[in-house]
Amino acid sequence: MSAAPAPPTEEELPTPVVQNRRWIPRLVWVVPIAAAVIGISLLIRNWQNAGPRITISFLSGEGVQVGKTLVKYRDVTVGRVSDVVLSADHQTVVVSADLSKDAASLLKADTQFWIVRPRVGVGSVSGLNTLLSGVYIGMKTGAGTVRAREFAGLEHPPALSHGPLGRELQLHAARAGSLAIGAPVYFRQFQVGRVIDENLLPDGSTRVTVFVDTPYDGFVKPVTRFWDASGIDVRLGADGLNVQTESLAAVLAGGLAFDDGPAEAVPATAGIPGEFTLYKNETEAMAHPDGDPHFVRMRFAQALRGLEVGAPVEFVGVNIGSVVAVDLGYEGQDRTFPVIVTAKLYPRRMGQAYEALAAQGKTGSEETIAAFVGTLVNRGLRAQPRSGSLLTGKLYIALDFLPASPRAAFDASIRPLELPTVNGTFQEMEANIGRMVKKMNDLPLEQIAADLHTDLTDLHETLSELHTRVLPNAVDTLSALHRSLDSADRTLDVESPLQRGLTETLSETRSTLQAVRELADYVDRHPDALLRGRRPQNPPQRPAVLSSDAQP
Repeated sequence: MSAAPAPPTEEELPTPVVQNRRWIPRLVWVVPIAAAVIGISLLIRNWQNAGPRITISFLSGEGVQVGKTLVKYRDVTVGRVSDVVLSADHQTVVVSADLSKDAASLLKADTQFWIVRPRVGVGSVSGLNTLLSGVYIGMKTGAGTVRAREFAGLEHPPALSHGPLGRELQLHAARAGSLAIGAPVYFRQFQVGRVIDENLLPDGSTRVTVFVDTPYDGFVKPVTRFWDASGIDVRLGADGLNVQTESLAAVLAGGLAFDDGPAEAVPATAGIPGEFTLYKNETEAMAHPDGDPHFVRMRFAQALRGLEVGAPVEFVGVNIGSVVAVDLGYEGQDRTFPVIVTAKLYPRRMGQAYEALAAQGKTGSEETIAAFVGTLVNRGLRAQPRSGSLLTGKLYIALDFLPASPRAAFDASIRPLELPTVNGTFQEMEANIGRMVKKMNDLPLEQIAADLHTDLTDLHETLSELHTRVLPNAVDTLSALHRSLDSADRTLDVESPLQRGLTETLSETRSTLQAVRELADYVDRHPDALLRGRRPQNPPQRPAVLSSDAQP
């Protein structure tokens, strides 16, 4: 076993050398510095890419959640809700949302925001996808140029959005009827657009905004007429029952239709307007222009139950106007209460008759028209209430010529013109019935009844005598006649002696006539038999029979 080596002495140990490496601490600080630079760059980038923050006030914040509810424009996410708080007066809910930088150009003073929820209407169903994904805030940009960051949210969705290709039109009507946003617009029963908005104007009328898609907007012309095609149009005419509707959607949610109207509706040089009149039905829309109305007044001395405002006024069976007022007047002299009817008439509805009158200069000034109406009154023109339907009892005013009516005074200087009137057909019928009842009351009904009772008594006595005397004799006579007929039947029977004797007599008569005929033939052949008598007749000779052996 070898011995362990001896440890080195102090003099033999190496002297340590200390080296100063200053680059090591610098390398350690590179990591935090790089992280700080990256973080600052990210902050700058986020700051540069960050969009605007907006605030929207709603009446209710139902379904809106911080960090989850999205803001969408055309179904594209452009932001997210960052805060939901109550307003200072606790009347609204203020929703803060951070939008993307690209959405900054959409924020204008008239930009609209609304909460998209499931909505089920008569004509449309929307927002059903929010049942699973939750509500979101819809956005529709405006057309203004002023920028804004604070908005008032809508409680209902705005007008429907549409594509860039097409034409937006404004329709004006007194009432919108049963129209709803999204209702279809038809051209000759083909859907070419839809209703995108409807508003109530300050004057109480309705403005309906429709959008007609391309290329169908080319059918919109200056003479185009729009009408309400909602519901079902049922008409009963001479050709039977006629039912017409655009589609089932128009029946449920309403709808509009348009087509070319009369060419004289607008000037030929007019451009395509952006606003049209919305008519109640197709008949009214396609009617010729009515022109300026003329008002007339009629004074009736009878009750006009069933005559309402809007009732038609017809001239010789043609509708030329309507009733605009039915008032009750008072005559102080005879203390009566006449019914005063005011109507507006459209002479242009007379068609060719109006054109002929216009050519003669009878449709110019008010004085000319009054003079012409006076001429018609002298010819028997009268206003008369007539029944429009026995089922409903509605009345209308008929302007017709009644030459047999009494002469009436007409003042052409009164405005509006006052036309003379006559009683209606029902009133005349009632008067005739009254006169008939009066005549019946004047008849001596008691004397007639007494005479009738006497005549009936005499008739009863006559019938009694007929039953007691005449009828038994008639029965006996009929019995005797029956016996005579039975005897004649037995006499004419085939097996009766009379029938047999008659048969034998006829047979002998036939034989006698045969003998006389033979005698006459014989005398014709032998006239001398009348002097010499009948010649004896030789018996006929039997022909000889030749034997087979005889020779010729």
